[in-house]
Amino acid sequence: MTEQKYTRQKVLQVREWVPGKLLSIKVSRPDNFKFKGGQYARLGLSNKIETDTEPSIWRAYSMVNGPDQTPLEFYSIVVPEGEFSPRLAALNPGDTIYIDNTVFGFLTADRFEPGGTLWMIATGTGLSAYLSMLNDPATWAAFDQIILIHGVRTKDELAYSEEIRQWQANSGTQALPATFVYLAIPTRESIPGVPQERITTLIENGELEKLAHCPLDPDRNKIMLCGNPEMLADARAILKKKGFAVGRRGNPGNLAVENYW
Repeated sequence: MTEQKYTRQKVLQVREWVPGKLLSIKVSRPDNFKFKGGQYARLGLSNKIETDTEPSIWRAYSMVNGPDQTPLEFYSIVVPEGEFSPRLAALNPGDTIYIDNTVFGFLTADRFEPGGTLWMIATGTGLSAYLSMLNDPATWAAFDQIILIHGVRTKDELAYSEEIRQWQANSGTQALPATFVYLAIPTRESIPGVPQERITTLIENGELEKLAHCPLDPDRNKIMLCGNPEMLADARAILKKKGFAVGRRGNPGNLAVENYW
């Protein structure tokens, strides 16, 4: 094994959110493994039956845990015809998984100037990048308000909702200084008071601002987008008309985008 590039780690826990579709996996954390909330790592598995043979397939996953938390945790959708995720879903505690030593990604809270409102808008497993940020006390200290939007198809896909509601209950305190709004938006099932619409539709027609009780003022708001490419492209175009733009040449901007695909 090439120790300089990746390390061999152990699976500690596998949690199914939706059987055969959504899961979380906890693995041991390599020594000196450092990252910022919102960054991602490459996980490696063998394409052979034996789980402890050298890795031959790699996929990128955002960490769910905060930068100072152990173990590492990852959140994944299972693509039945995929090469990697069905193998990931088949792992058991004690099995081997490999982690690349290099971390990637620029969807981090410190890319924005502190203060104001931070919107975290995700579809599906794009949620994981925000969970890592919310597991970091520095994120709560950096902004006056945090609004988390999670778009899914059905209510059973609202993973981590219990943990998120705990943050909501404890927000605005000394431990979690920012106020916190959590909006779960399924498109195929109803939640009282929440329209069954795509997030992009709700941004465009102004309903998202009403649901969050926060106007999308580009001078006071920063927006992160993480999810499928179609949502990102549509949301970015809509938000551009509202005065939001990705930072360039030393200007931090007020919009950050990460493909989670």
